Amino acid sequence: MIHYQYRAVAADGRVFQGAMPALNEADLQARLQKLNLQLVRVRQVSPDRLLWWRGRGIGLRDRIDFYSQLLTLLKAGVPVVEALADISASASPGSPLAHAAGALVHRIESGAPLSEALGEQRALCDEQTLGLLRAGEASGNLTLVLERIVQMLKWRDELAAKVRKAISYPAFVAVVVSGAVTFLMAFLVPQLVQFLQMMGQQLPWQTRLLIAASGAFVRYGYLICGLFIAAIFAARAALRRIPALRLRWHAIVLKLPVAGPLVQKIELARFASTLSLMYQAGVPLLEGMRQAEAALTNLWLRQTVAHARAMIASGAGIGEAFAAIALFPPLLVRMLRVGERSGDLDGALAHVTYFFNRDVDEAVARMQAKIEPTLTLILGLLLAWVLSAVLGPVYEAVGRVSR
Repeated sequence: MIHYQYRAVAADGRVFQGAMPALNEADLQARLQKLNLQLVRVRQVSPDRLLWWRGRGIGLRDRIDFYSQLLTLLKAGVPVVEALADISASASPGSPLAHAAGALVHRIESGAPLSEALGEQRALCDEQTLGLLRAGEASGNLTLVLERIVQMLKWRDELAAKVRKAISYPAFVAVVVSGAVTFLMAFLVPQLVQFLQMMGQQLPWQTRLLIAASGAFVRYGYLICGLFIAAIFAARAALRRIPALRLRWHAIVLKLPVAGPLVQKIELARFASTLSLMYQAGVPLLEGMRQAEAALTNLWLRQTVAHARAMIASGAGIGEAFAAIALFPPLLVRMLRVGERSGDLDGALAHVTYFFNRDVDEAVARMQAKIEPTLTLILGLLLAWVLSAVLGPVYEAVGRVSR
């Protein structure tokens, strides 16, 4: 297969760009015509560039819609190829989802199984989804596995909504504080300086400090902001390229007040949910742990879970392994041990998942309850200090003039 990047036009005149593998340009043109698109321009690209194009424009909600539609059609008895063709036809013409579904149709028609075809679509199928699909094909329970995939994706969407909810208010307050401070430092305080200089008045220390800060902000504000932004990009680049530094930073994040425990709860909820879904779908425990480990974004927690997986591989029980690494609370470790001994490990994992999901909800609520008054107090104190430093000398000067 040759990889092509193309520009095409729909019947209504809209222009679309994308990338797709094909045998040759004629094959590419035929595939685009099935998507109601007319090829305008084409050029060959590398496979890496093709993968980059495939990731554009397909979000989590699109993935939920795709797998939900595929599940519904397969449950209705529609063959896989026809189901994918229907999804491609129902999507917006030329959209990334339509292209992905169309590419899947051609790939499966050429003899590839669904898991292999989806595995080539990075934006639609991550490692955990691919593991579930392979387990479903091996066991013959593809519709059951698709239900698990939809459940997993919806849970991720809900988790992302919880995270957005947790940071939305602090972010809003930070923007308000930054805007207020910028206005005061850049406009109000310089005018105050001119007025007080005309009055020839002795200034208190807090006013002198505010004037010095305002002068530095006006003179070097662009430089300070530029250095701050450059430092952020440099830190991100260093964390990307130096694994040891990234591991150390992720360990520090877990120790931060307020945010650290919340991050750990969210990560453990992600791990427990993925592992529970994998095990219920028939994925072997060690493979399910490896997939759930890959779902973690915190490298320190990922390394810790990898150690537990190594212990289980060497013969330790799952409850014993998690007790040794002190990652789960003792109550959950006992639940895992009971589930392991009774043969109901999937039930125990479901209880663990429920516990962590509930814990994340409560942690987000507690954090918001603490952060909102704290940030309000900080904003009030900051504005009170600025106003006292600004208005105090003004009132004193006006009083002297009135006398």
